[in-house]
Amino acid sequence: MEKTQVVVIGGGPGGYAAAYLASDLGMQVTLVNLDKNPGGVCLYKGCIPSKALLHVAKLLNETEEAKNWGIEFSKPKIDLDKLRDWKNKVVDKLTSGVGIVGRQRKINFIQGKASFLSSSKLKIEKTAGGNEELEFEKAIIAIGSVIAEIPSLKINSKRVLNSTTALDLPAIPKSLLVIGGGYIGLELGSVYQALGSKVSVVEMTDGLLPGADRDLVSFLAKKIDKTYEKVMLSSKVVEMHEVNDGINVKIEEKDGKIFEMVYDYVLISVGRKPDTSGLGLENTKVKINQRGWIVVNEQMRTDDPDIYAIGDIAGEPMLAHKASHEGRVAAEAIAGHKTAFEPAAIPAVVFTDPEIAWAGLTENQAKEKGVNYETAKFPWAASGRAITLDRTDGITKLIVDPETQRLLGIGLCGPGAGELIAEGVLAIEMGANLTDLRLTIHPHPTLSETIMESAEAFFGQSTHIYKPKKR
Repeated sequence: MEKTQVVVIGGGPGGYAAAYLASDLGMQVTLVNLDKNPGGVCLYKGCIPSKALLHVAKLLNETEEAKNWGIEFSKPKIDLDKLRDWKNKVVDKLTSGVGIVGRQRKINFIQGKASFLSSSKLKIEKTAGGNEELEFEKAIIAIGSVIAEIPSLKINSKRVLNSTTALDLPAIPKSLLVIGGGYIGLELGSVYQALGSKVSVVEMTDGLLPGADRDLVSFLAKKIDKTYEKVMLSSKVVEMHEVNDGINVKIEEKDGKIFEMVYDYVLISVGRKPDTSGLGLENTKVKINQRGWIVVNEQMRTDDPDIYAIGDIAGEPMLAHKASHEGRVAAEAIAGHKTAFEPAAIPAVVFTDPEIAWAGLTENQAKEKGVNYETAKFPWAASGRAITLDRTDGITKLIVDPETQRLLGIGLCGPGAGELIAEGVLAIEMGANLTDLRLTIHPHPTLSETIMESAEAFFGQSTHIYKPKKR
């Protein structure tokens, strides 16, 4: 029987980050993963391939926007096979690179599926065939999450896509219905819209991107209203079945009326959920909460002292960068370091066009928690850089403690918001106040200046907007 100091189950951004740091800290590490290289859903079926396709969508959209500047391009010819191949090459390059880094660290990599036999022993079903047992001192569970489904809408049809199959670009449908107005559905919907599909979206709540502040979402909602075929809010799909030329969908609207429509393809995107079935946790002391997540403490340790859990399986937010940091905390805890996962801010980014990003306290959360706060905003219509890009459809927003002037949260909407959010995350983590932000010299002309000018706006002293502070 093989033995290892640390075994990591799952090779996503959380799993391989944990395994690699544990190796760097001098431990003997085994990484068990289903794919031939680490990467997980993020690299193989999520973050990376979707962002590659979103880059293509951005290029296509800009060729249309260029008409406003006196430049016209002929209609693009889309070679779907070549586009699909390029996306796959991006994935292969990154996952193989992560695999090489693991081999450089002398990580013992086993391709297969692991399940617990006890609190110190695993059974591994190897992908190549056969089983083996592995004895460990410490284990880190990093198995991620699975696609959430709607049982009543489950039909066996190639025309019904999920967040994984949609990335395979089976076709450019004439019409596409996206079920779910969350970030995954809107990102993938924007890809297909840019490629030429007439996209409609149906969302159960009364707004797109539930949970995000409405003043950030408003710019994206206006863009989607113009570019999508139809946006149906406070509505739900009650029935679907395949017909000769597509999927017949029955949709119940807010007033209770039901109408039918045939779409070439349907994309069901209602989020992800934890799934520990087949993991053998019943053979350990690990506990699961009512929502299906593994219960952990601030060191990512479960109720079984030798087993840790990180990433999607350990709770929300289900984000790759959150998983990576949790993985590093788990590795450091196993090494005996004084460590804890207690971030002041975890950034969230929606890679639509325009992008939306936020970190720290949102205005919605401040209201729900009864937190005393003020907001400071800078519209991108007053940004020199945004005007040169012909993209004034954005805003920078700060959530501020009025007593200490400390930054509690930040939200951005506009091109590149995902790249800009990190400054706000650092400011929150460092306990910065708005004087720190307004006195930090930002390069001009840039979109990053909008953070500085938002801080200036809090004091009623923004150079490019006149909004005196009320006294």
